[in-house]
Amino acid sequence: MPITSSAKKALRQNRKIRVINEKRKKNLKDTIKKFKKDLKSEGLSLVYQALDKAAKMNLIKKNKASRLKSRLSHLIAKSVKAVS
Repeated sequence: MPITSSAKKALRQNRKIRVINEKRKKNLKDTIKKFKKDLKSEGLSLVYQALDKAAKMNLIKKNKASRLKSRLSHLIAKSVKAVS
């Protein structure tokens, strides 16, 4: 347990921020799952926005966001090829 008052405050801040970050990550994962379940190109922009925002807030790294966007766009391309 923290002893100094500044360490106690840091612990309180970390707990609050952890809860907020967990909610944000859960929302990001839910957005991606919804998109994968219902592959439509209109939903791709929403997923891109969510990934860019998560990378900006340092929830995920920039390269991970880029990698996920690339993989999701490949899924769309595959589904379009399969339909036609």
